[in-house]
Amino acid sequence: MITVIKVESPKDFFNRGKVVAQFADQGKVIPREHIIAFEDPEDMARLITTAKLALFREVRRGAGSITELAERLHRDRSAVKRDIDDLEKAGLIEVQDMPLPGHGCKKEVRAVAEQVLLAI
Repeated sequence: MITVIKVESPKDFFNRGKVVAQFADQGKVIPREHIIAFEDPEDMARLITTAKLALFREVRRGAGSITELAERLHRDRSAVKRDIDDLEKAGLIEVQDMPLPGHGCKKEVRAVAEQVLLAI
């Protein structure tokens, strides 16, 4: 699935919704895409910082725990956790509880988006 991150006015958002509704009414296939739209470019900029993009690329290279990702990126674990929370909220990654052999569990971070396009 393609994820598009873009700036969009409320009017554009509702127009896009009308097109999807028309496709549904006509029995047409609705394009599979995940759109993350921001009305304010500054809000979009907070999601696509250099650190968050590097984290997303690292998660796409291979899933891992929050601690493992922090080590691979040479970053503080708490800063990585905050960035993971933002990327998960946007729907770009997911965090799953994975059982550990013997006892306990760890949180594993995986990429959800196969491809991300930035549109301005």
